Amino acid sequence: MDKRTLALLAALGATTIYGLNHTIAKEVMPTYIQGFGFVQVRLLGAAILFWLVSLFIPQQKISRSDLPKMLLCALLGMVVNMLCFFKGIELSTPINSAVLITITPILVFVFSALLIKERLVLPRILGVVLGFIGAFVLIVFGNEIRQDAPNIPLGNALFIVNASSFAMYLVLVKSLSAKYTTVHLLKWLFLFGFIMALPISFTEFSRVNWVTLPFEAIWRFAFVIIGTTFMTYLLNVYALKQLKASTVGVFTYLQPLIGIAYAIMVGADGLTASKLSAGSVVLLGVYLVTKRYDLKV
Repeated sequence: MDKRTLALLAALGATTIYGLNHTIAKEVMPTYIQGFGFVQVRLLGAAILFWLVSLFIPQQKISRSDLPKMLLCALLGMVVNMLCFFKGIELSTPINSAVLITITPILVFVFSALLIKERLVLPRILGVVLGFIGAFVLIVFGNEIRQDAPNIPLGNALFIVNASSFAMYLVLVKSLSAKYTTVHLLKWLFLFGFIMALPISFTEFSRVNWVTLPFEAIWRFAFVIIGTTFMTYLLNVYALKQLKASTVGVFTYLQPLIGIAYAIMVGADGLTASKLSAGSVVLLGVYLVTKRYDLKV
């Protein structure tokens, strides 16, 4: 199997895990842990795993000149991204999360156009507009009355910030992933992220009653730490070594399909007219942005 195919499978595997995560993470919040506390669990667990794995592979020295970009990537990809996602999941619903995360490839295109001057064409501009219209509709009209979703509009807004920070992370980490091995890059990014998030996440983390946690909460914690954090970041960085950031971003397109199907299957959420219409508009926007165009003059 060639490297490009493996990279595509890696991106698909990461997207599948992310799709399941919308519901799996939601099912422990806020009953067993709150959003910011979950971020500390996730960052600490992933940092430990990556540092342990790094002991068994050749060491690699980090260049001082790369530290500012690494700190920025940690801030965007580990801190802002995760804090907004988990607090958003706590406040909103799994399907809203799965739909709104699909604006990531749209935002990757926007940031690529701004930072690395990716070519602008009219259909892609229209796709960006449609993606934001769909997100706006879901934020404004996607309100429901649910005991487990106390502030859906705010949660949905946090998903937008989450998608924005992760999109910028994908664009910026591309050059670092080409220079450093996946494990050594991520062990530093997660360590930096853990330290940065600690002042915000520690209070909610300290409220968790670890002794009385049932198995249903423990396996979900393990899924989020090992699957959603360790495996997905490993798979995404591996994919970025072979693929463009915008190509990796396209796989987010599958997240709503996986996330919605799983949420409905386990009875954690249900489709509404606003979710369906907003999701359709967002996905049309993603299609227009990620479609290949003949750019020859």
